[in-house]
Amino acid sequence: MRDVLEILVVDDHLIVREGLKRILQEADGCIVAAEAASVGEALTCLRMRSFDLVLLDISLPEGNGIDLLKIIKGDRPRLPVLVLSAYREDHYAVLALKEGADGYLNKESASDSLIAAIRKVAAGGKYLTPKLAERIALEISVRTDGLPHETLSHREFEVLKMIASGASLKQVGEQLHISPKTVTTYRARIIEKTGLPNNAALTRYMLENNLLD
Repeated sequence: MRDVLEILVVDDHLIVREGLKRILQEADGCIVAAEAASVGEALTCLRMRSFDLVLLDISLPEGNGIDLLKIIKGDRPRLPVLVLSAYREDHYAVLALKEGADGYLNKESASDSLIAAIRKVAAGGKYLTPKLAERIALEISVRTDGLPHETLSHREFEVLKMIASGASLKQVGEQLHISPKTVTTYRARIIEKTGLPNNAALTRYMLENNLLD
């Protein structure tokens, strides 16, 4: 690890990137070496140079942060990736960690928590909030696989959210740029994995677990 951590910030909102730059400028030993607003821009930055850490949002154009995380960990498994997302921990934290993220933090967290997370992850550790650490410890202690939605892939969870929000299979396909047949396949997988028999049950589950934005 270098004396100054050179960080790649990947977020599609300019105001968020500017805010992160200000926070990191005030912290000793951290600089934003490059920034990207999409999956494509992030991959270009990663091809051009090395970084000490990637600060990654989940919601991105040209794909999503989970897909980008998989690519990064496939190409550079030792490059630390800290996910900084607007989604609550119960949405994507477990999935992100399973895909190789070194930490997960909500964007509403205080700036000192962000700096602490960056330093821990950059030093080779894992960063979990107390709430997330407690949840994972509880899951291990009771030998459970967690909630049904945690068995879904990122794309399956996206489809589930859209169906639960009232979108038709055609609308889901149009928004995700996939065929209705593919959407039907995803829906079948979701029903099989969650054990929820129909759209009404899927919607009720999402509402009861506060999983809709």
